[in-house]
Amino acid sequence: MSQPLTLLSEEEQLFYDTVREFARESIAPLAGPMDQAGELDPSIRPQLFEMGLMGIEIPEEHGGAGCSFFMSILAIEALSTADPAVAVVVDVQNTLVINAFLRWGSEDLKQRYLPRLAESKVGAYALSEAGSGSDAFALAARATQDGEDWILNGQKLWITNAREADAFIVFANVDPEAGYKGITAFIVDRDMPGFTVGKKEDKLGIRASSTCELVLKDCRVPSANILGEVGKGYKVAIETLNEGRIGIGSQMVGLAAGALSYTKDYVNERKQFGRPISSFQGLQFQIAQAETDLEAARLMVYNAARLKDAGRDFLKEAAMAKLFSSQVAQRVSSLCVDLLGGYGFTKEYPIEKFFRDAKIGSIYEGTSNMQLATIAKKVLG
Repeated sequence: MSQPLTLLSEEEQLFYDTVREFARESIAPLAGPMDQAGELDPSIRPQLFEMGLMGIEIPEEHGGAGCSFFMSILAIEALSTADPAVAVVVDVQNTLVINAFLRWGSEDLKQRYLPRLAESKVGAYALSEAGSGSDAFALAARATQDGEDWILNGQKLWITNAREADAFIVFANVDPEAGYKGITAFIVDRDMPGFTVGKKEDKLGIRASSTCELVLKDCRVPSANILGEVGKGYKVAIETLNEGRIGIGSQMVGLAAGALSYTKDYVNERKQFGRPISSFQGLQFQIAQAETDLEAARLMVYNAARLKDAGRDFLKEAAMAKLFSSQVAQRVSSLCVDLLGGYGFTKEYPIEKFFRDAKIGSIYEGTSNMQLATIAKKVLG
């Protein structure tokens, strides 16, 4: 059963409940096997598209649902209660890829790509490299103009959705002497000559979500596939990642909610000393604190998403939401392992997976230290 959520309209609550029920019935039974195999079950991708979850903000005229950013956040949270690895597929598609197309794409790019992204095609966002993580603009990938085309060379690492993706937003520098002002965003199709999806990482958590390297060797990309303007890729990256952080915050909230939901059922059934362990005040207080932390994190994520939809500044709020929700997810999932005892330490139960999945929240789309730096800059001037 879905729990009632704070400050949701009737339509939003129904949407959340529908997605969470889908996650419970169709994703949760596959979460363990997918984690072990390190890949999505073939049945998952078409179901995500059939439910409209891969094109939530795409306008109806382009085949999408025409909904708000906030609805994307609700979908990510609901999916994460069953499997954060599936949720991040939806997260990257909506908060990074589609948002970038909507804000920066030419009409030609929107007409060519948005219907495909809404119907069946997965997108990926390729910024990170071996030498550019927190220093996101230290890119080694290069783009050289050749007539009406650009020739891309370089390597990208840690690219989510890479194995499944059909279209990639790839960042490369067209003028290294200009520094970050040479960075440009290109749309690269999977079948373009010179483009290869390389090694898939063997990860601690969110294992069903693919994370791979990309190799570009004299990859020819037409000028029509530039997202935004030449030399403006840094703006595409910054503004898109600000929105993506809210998505990760939502993923962490859903993860904590899923772990807590399972644990509450367990402690009500598990008996020691002749009574359910949920009757012991020491355990009750731990659950109460975890629920309080979870609700605070949820409110921060929702607030940042509402600000984004209202067209107001949300940079600080997004950083705070991602920072705090990732902390909460790690604390709560660790507590849940403790409360299940030996069962929490085995792969037979889902809690150890939530615990492993939670760690990525403080790393990707901006580490916790980078969020603190952003917050400090905003509050101290």
